[in-house]
Amino acid sequence: MSLACGIDVGGTKIAGGVVDESGTILEELRVESPATDVLAIEAAIEKLVTELRTRHPIEAVGVGAAGYIDKARAVVLFAPNLAWRDLDLKADLERTLELPVVVENDANAAAWGEFQFGAGHDVDDLLLVTVGTGVGGGLVLDGSLYRGAFGVGAEIGHMRVVPDGLLCGCGNRGCFEMYASGSALVREARAAARAGSLLAADLLERAGGDADAITGPLVTQAARDGDTFAIEQLSSIGRWLGEGIASLTAVLDPAVVVVGGGVSAADELLLAPTRTAFTSQLTGRGHRPALEIRRSRLGNRAGLIGAADLTRH
Repeated sequence: MSLACGIDVGGTKIAGGVVDESGTILEELRVESPATDVLAIEAAIEKLVTELRTRHPIEAVGVGAAGYIDKARAVVLFAPNLAWRDLDLKADLERTLELPVVVENDANAAAWGEFQFGAGHDVDDLLLVTVGTGVGGGLVLDGSLYRGAFGVGAEIGHMRVVPDGLLCGCGNRGCFEMYASGSALVREARAAARAGSLLAADLLERAGGDADAITGPLVTQAARDGDTFAIEQLSSIGRWLGEGIASLTAVLDPAVVVVGGGVSAADELLLAPTRTAFTSQLTGRGHRPALEIRRSRLGNRAGLIGAADLTRH
């Protein structure tokens, strides 16, 4: 059985794991990500792979990175949270590691992981929506990972849903992720707490009286404990998410939408309002097959597993 190493590069951490052909992680290591130093990021990846190779016969390396990757799966064109700009990461790593390397967008890699081994293993057409700091997307059509003409397709977080809306980090206004992300969840909860809303009083107390200490996991836990305001905040994110998925479905017609990312830990507190909003906004509802909206099965390891498996495809 062949073994591949999957690397998941983020703004705060780099995870590396040895993955077999069934998608099982045999060993995993994590290190902090030196996000502002190009050479240090590469050195950290090389160190992880080198250490894992001492214990496993790794045959190839797949790297998932949050950014735009070219069609050849080699050059990181742009990474918003990393120092990479027009960097031929594939060539650099292959020269040092002397192993075949595939570089892929992290959400694309996660979509492939869920398609092969996770929540979308039983369909041919899948849309992955990752709900975390931003909103990411990955798409599998007819059993193949869709990447677009230039390798940068499925960036669904930056479709515009509100003309002249909130300013996004990408420089445009009204992007999907400004309304349907973990950042949006925290932004609205903190705003209510700062404004002295009695509805947010319990959440503010949980944060020790400091509105800036309100986090996504804290809102989720409050909602699980029955806090009405926290439940409504997750419902609001779910409504935006469901309406966005309805618009995407009109174009893509996937069989399954998989929701992943940190906010998906809220489970049905997020997914139930997402499904309700999706059903109410879907074009042709009642006269077309209904897709399923499922929670990610592989969680935050989907990208690592998918990146490793892409070396085999």
